[in-house]
Amino acid sequence: MRTLVIGSGGREHALLVGLSNDPEVTALHVAPGNAGTESLATNHAVDIASADAVIALAREVEADLVVIGPEVPLVLGVADALRDAGFATFGPGAQAARIEGSKAFAKDVMAAANVRTAHSEIVDNPARLDAALDRFGPTWVVKDDGLAAGKGVVVTTDRAAARVHAADLLEDGHPVLLESFLDGPEVSLFCLVDGTEVVPLLPAQDHKRVGDDDKGPNTGGMGAYTPLPWLPDGMVDRIVDEVVRPVAAEMESRGIPFSGLLYAGLAIGADGPAVVEFNCRFGDPETQAVLSLLESPLGRVLSATATGTLADLEPLRWRAGSAVTVVVAAENYPGTPRKGDVITGSEADGVLHAGTARGSDGSVVSSGGRVLSVVGTGADLAAARAQAYERIAAVKLAGAHHRSDIGLAALEGRITIP
Repeated sequence: MRTLVIGSGGREHALLVGLSNDPEVTALHVAPGNAGTESLATNHAVDIASADAVIALAREVEADLVVIGPEVPLVLGVADALRDAGFATFGPGAQAARIEGSKAFAKDVMAAANVRTAHSEIVDNPARLDAALDRFGPTWVVKDDGLAAGKGVVVTTDRAAARVHAADLLEDGHPVLLESFLDGPEVSLFCLVDGTEVVPLLPAQDHKRVGDDDKGPNTGGMGAYTPLPWLPDGMVDRIVDEVVRPVAAEMESRGIPFSGLLYAGLAIGADGPAVVEFNCRFGDPETQAVLSLLESPLGRVLSATATGTLADLEPLRWRAGSAVTVVVAAENYPGTPRKGDVITGSEADGVLHAGTARGSDGSVVSSGGRVLSVVGTGADLAAARAQAYERIAAVKLAGAHHRSDIGLAALEGRITIP
């Protein structure tokens, strides 16, 4: 199986690691990739938002399977174009990708499917903002209705801060989604979906805020761990039955069946799971942790989903133990990150690249906000954390920062369901 992965982040590096361990995968290509992916695959400098460019590359490398990592090409319909050109493609078409690309669309699907989620209201006119804000609180959740790479969300008890964020979005021409606050710890559940067929992966928890103890602004994700020792037995099945299957069935009934990876971000409250958001692709940094424990051949798993044969796939096999991913971010992230600094130690085991490139002298340099994802695995969460932070200590990048508490609240038994 000749495989082409689309994307350049830690998620795509993790996908390539998994695919490289599948004996059925005979060639690996990535577009555009990064400084780390070139050790596993052939990097190609291609505009991944251009369907024509991606199709031309898929033809050039004679891809048997194309795996699309990021949301932007999915929302733009690159998967549709690839399928129309005859390529088996992992990732939903543009209409189905609206589950992430438009929060208003996602809310409409959930309402039709009777799936629990936050009460919400769309504001597209600054003149209506104050009255709308008065209908929410004491905790305000303010979101960009479109794609925002995880950084378009403000959750605050400060009405003034909520108003500033909403007004800024409106000023930029972005409709605002106001939501009621969902109480309870959050869970990320990835599910392979092929029409109405649903296969869940391990549940994970992301750490969105930039600083320890969940302080500071939201980011694209500063770390994750899996599985979740505090999650009750049977909760994954409940999420699949109450959330993912109904949403998949509703999309199928609308003539826009979902094919690929449906990511459900949920709050687990006293009444069970409620949806915070859906994504139409593997999440980052949860993917790095989850795939590190997958024993099933990844190429076969993705191919079955892409070719409509997920129902025939044997049950997924997982390594025992835990995995922890810690993101190493550039100075000033999630603001404008400092770039171009040399990184040492980035070729070590468990280090996945995201915002990296090759300098003119061949050294690895930073090229983005989230620079590396460092993965640790072990017999339990404590061992996985220890390995991840031991590996981070060997990585050097001027001005870099990372959270020191990924998975710590779970390890110390501080996560409870209301």
